[in-house]
Amino acid sequence: MPPRSRWIRFREGDWPPFTELLRRVRLHGCAWALMLFCLWPVLLTVLWYPLARTAARQAHRRFPVQEYPRVTDPFMKRVQDVRAWTALAASCLIFFVYGGDQDLGDLQEQYVLRVTATPWLVLLTAPLIILVVFRMAPASARPRMRSHLASSGRAALWYFGAFTAVPLLFVGMIALTESHQSAFRPLLMLALLVPVFWLLFYVIFCSLTLVPSVFGLSRVHSALPALVTGVLVWELAAVSLAVSGMPPGPVPVQLAAVIGGPASVTAVAWWELSRLRERYGVTFRARDH
Repeated sequence: MPPRSRWIRFREGDWPPFTELLRRVRLHGCAWALMLFCLWPVLLTVLWYPLARTAARQAHRRFPVQEYPRVTDPFMKRVQDVRAWTALAASCLIFFVYGGDQDLGDLQEQYVLRVTATPWLVLLTAPLIILVVFRMAPASARPRMRSHLASSGRAALWYFGAFTAVPLLFVGMIALTESHQSAFRPLLMLALLVPVFWLLFYVIFCSLTLVPSVFGLSRVHSALPALVTGVLVWELAAVSLAVSGMPPGPVPVQLAAVIGGPASVTAVAWWELSRLRERYGVTFRARDH
């Protein structure tokens, strides 16, 4: 087996202890003195790295990467990456040519909206798509699909519980700190921030495993991630259009920005389904044996 890359090791929760990480960092004595003089960056690193490390280990222990696979090949991954980077470059070009200060605020709001709305749209959309695929599948394949669907449902419920708990803990932290007026208020706020950030790190590392496979739906049917992605991108476009309105620029540019992104994702998803069928024999209907 080839050695795992550093990114794969971090993604799988294989984080070195903080002391070992410090020994690997080779800095000049003046740089260490400057970092110690600016105490806050060092303090934040010492405090948050162990939190992120324990959260990553627990997320990988709860959702191992090898149990949530997705049928991909290198060429398919390159096409997806090219589409994503092209869309990002096009969005940045439109913003720099036609955007203003107000558009920057709208762009930030759209990013927050996508992050918060995507899990809930998946929760509402995925069951309908699963039902259609399940009805199309032959009777002999349904027991296996049903068994994997139960584990995917438990993973989704666990993830959404942790995802919902993050803002609730943050609101509770704000309420407690505002009601506690004393000299120890900063220490209380720092102590209450620890579980909030730990859970936030936990959700992030769970997302690295669960989101690419859409909560393990690839085990139910290999085409489900592409199907859910192709539908979800249009729902996100509709939500962004309803909340933030049209992007800046003339009408042709606006239409290209609104329709081009979802259309390109749908085209890549359709091509992915065709490649899965031709290369890996993935079909929706099959004969009963």
